[in-house]
Amino acid sequence: MARKRNLEDCRDKSMTTTEEAINSMKQANVPIPQLNAERWLHMYRQMARIRTFEQNANELYLSAKMPGLTHLSTGQEAVAVGVCEALQKGDYITSTHRGHGHCLAKGAKLDLMFAELLGKEAGYCRGKGGSMHIADQENGNLGANAIVGGGAGIATGAALSAKTLKNGRVTVCFFGEGALGQGLLYEVMNMASLWKLPVIYLCENNLYNEYTHYSETTAGKILARPEAFGILADEVDGQDVRAVYGKTRPLVERARKGEGPAFLLCNTYRIYGHHVGDINREYYRSKEEEREWKGNQDPLKILGEWLLQQQIASAEAMESIHREVTEEAAEAVRFALAAPYPDLSEVDQHVYA
Repeated sequence: MARKRNLEDCRDKSMTTTEEAINSMKQANVPIPQLNAERWLHMYRQMARIRTFEQNANELYLSAKMPGLTHLSTGQEAVAVGVCEALQKGDYITSTHRGHGHCLAKGAKLDLMFAELLGKEAGYCRGKGGSMHIADQENGNLGANAIVGGGAGIATGAALSAKTLKNGRVTVCFFGEGALGQGLLYEVMNMASLWKLPVIYLCENNLYNEYTHYSETTAGKILARPEAFGILADEVDGQDVRAVYGKTRPLVERARKGEGPAFLLCNTYRIYGHHVGDINREYYRSKEEEREWKGNQDPLKILGEWLLQQQIASAEAMESIHREVTEEAAEAVRFALAAPYPDLSEVDQHVYA
């Protein structure tokens, strides 16, 4: 009985804080950037590609064709796309264990992504990294990292190299709100502020640290933490790609001009569980909460409805995009399934220095 009561208290609390998060996002007034129709449709397509990729990844896992676990970012597509659209190809990112969207938005190919998830030699890390360790140096992706907050040091080091080499590159460090409990993050933010490094610390607050609501693990106001280091800090509705892009672009331009680091808090939501095997989500969040975020807060729905209202795109045009990305994903899956595994003779390669 006591456990049931605790679970009910947890769900009640999560619903209250979820409503607060949504209301806060609605109150944020971010001017919509002036972009042409082609650019907006590109962002819609990118979000649809990420969504479709993860649907296929989930099916591959459920059909026992994927080794290990994977962590889906479904519902967080607007953050990945909005941020990466503000970057140049040569700019850097570091990603997380929930990083499919970041990788794809920065330019990764679907076929090589699927090959990596399936442990195939054609994958980005020759099948040896899997879902949580994808790197794509050609597009500036310095790697996803299974360690919570593990990319913070890499991102700050990349920003230091950019400043030293004077190459004008900017680094974005993606991490979840769970990383706010990692000491490394505060060490590197202190350094970045002192040395005015061109790095943006991008916190995706999807409300849950694995199976625990972030309000139970994070004291005080999140933005007070970077502000304590003298870092410019702001937050945005992470479900609206227009707002994310609108907030990120000036921060990137500011960093590129040598004006120092920034911290952007994106309030978002992961539709599925912590990982693909997390099927008992009702123990820590309610069905009502999930329905709200799946419906009115879906980033594809938000942008799609706006595109229709502004007559930027027709329903037929968006349906065509979904058909195209569905076929692209299907072809990529076929490629990955047919690709060979690494040879057993390579078992020790890339493992030991």
